[in-house]
Amino acid sequence: MNLAEHVLRAGLDYPDKLAMAVIGPSRADRWSHGRLRAAVLGSATGLLRAGMVPGDRLLMRLGNTPAFPIIYLGAIVAGIVPVPTSAMLTAREITRIAHEIDPALTVVGDGVALPDHDLRVIHESDVAGFYDLPPADFMGGDPNRLAYIIYTSGSSGQPRAVCHAHRAILSRQMMFEGWYGLRPTDRLMHAGAFNWTFTLGTGLMDPWTMGATALIPAQDVALEQIPLLAQRHGATILAAAPGVFRRILRAEWDGWPELRHGLAAGERLDPSVRRDWTARTGTDLHEAMGLSECSTFLSGSPAHPAPVGTAGFPQPGRHIAVLDEDGAPLPAGQPGALAIRRDDPGLFLGYLDQPAETASKFTGDWFLTGDQAVWGADGSITLDGRADDIMNAGGYRVAPAEIEELLATHPGAGDVAAAAIETPSGSSFIAAFWTGAADEADLRALAESGLARYKQPRAFVRIDSLPRTPTGKINRRTLRQNWPELSGENK
Repeated sequence: MNLAEHVLRAGLDYPDKLAMAVIGPSRADRWSHGRLRAAVLGSATGLLRAGMVPGDRLLMRLGNTPAFPIIYLGAIVAGIVPVPTSAMLTAREITRIAHEIDPALTVVGDGVALPDHDLRVIHESDVAGFYDLPPADFMGGDPNRLAYIIYTSGSSGQPRAVCHAHRAILSRQMMFEGWYGLRPTDRLMHAGAFNWTFTLGTGLMDPWTMGATALIPAQDVALEQIPLLAQRHGATILAAAPGVFRRILRAEWDGWPELRHGLAAGERLDPSVRRDWTARTGTDLHEAMGLSECSTFLSGSPAHPAPVGTAGFPQPGRHIAVLDEDGAPLPAGQPGALAIRRDDPGLFLGYLDQPAETASKFTGDWFLTGDQAVWGADGSITLDGRADDIMNAGGYRVAPAEIEELLATHPGAGDVAAAAIETPSGSSFIAAFWTGAADEADLRALAESGLARYKQPRAFVRIDSLPRTPTGKINRRTLRQNWPELSGENK
């Protein structure tokens, strides 16, 4: 099989139907299924003519443009392994990634940081010239072979390369009824950027797999404009991170007849946001929980809405368990470690060149998600916190050590810690704590120069000493619990 062939197959039945529109207040860049397929296959030819061979890695440094999904699928057509990355990553951050994956070629857009690495580079404008080339053939093969690599942050504190197989696309069909209620007639608008994996999957690959239409806001569209654009273009489903829904609900707009429901993922959905969405639109807002190693696997859906306060239900075809300390499944009502069965087609192949780290995530037949959970008597799952200290910033997972490592380079930083602070509304932000004599302004400037925007702490608090566990580890739970006193908010 070939992942890209699977995604593009449905569009063969209606080549003139709208596959993708990048929309702004006064313009729209429209792509039919036929045009999309031709551009993807032409891009595969262009990459091969550029000297790439199957198995090579393609580092993607592109902004929020249609070139992102086109070159991504084009690489997969040819058996080339794309490595999509956020355009927000700094030169420091992307250099580490480039040294790890050693790409054969990097495709870059304007204004996106490049790594300090000996690279062959091709510009996005040159890639556009590939679209009209003769179509390449789909390179078939074992569904378990490597298709693409994405990056996440783990408890080690460093971004980890997560390797996925071509078969991963098959598992996404479990979301069609288990989360989306997706139909070929849908027009799904996703509020995220092209280079976010949530957008790439939910906003693009999945609608195309069904022969549906993907709507993406242009780069200069304000979040508050999204509902009006969605209404103007007849969106039937709106997908976004919970924080985006919170923002757009502050704007003035009304629901529209075509809208069927909303989809939320990337961070915890505050029940009040779901209530406000329903009050505004008369439709439900369905949340899904996933991770880079398996995408989403728990969700509510139009056919089976999640009970308030829960993460929803295992998607049809998913095998989920809550395990005790010995790795044995627990019954309803007993908290334990949330796990996914090893044979799930969406489960990753492993972390690149990290066999020991990969093995540590499994116990017997189960992959450990890192979350604590409990089954409900109705079959729903309620989350009970993470087993590590990974933070969530606007839907992006961030390891504290990524921030701490950089801030600690300041000679006056002293001891440094980062933690996610939850607000009363259910959202969260990153706070940095330090014990040395460094000025806050200097630490902020250091963070701005070396961290992607979403990783930069919103708050900086100097404290006398960091709380630690009996084994000497930073006690971030104490930092979170004592935030009002440490920050002076209770004064």
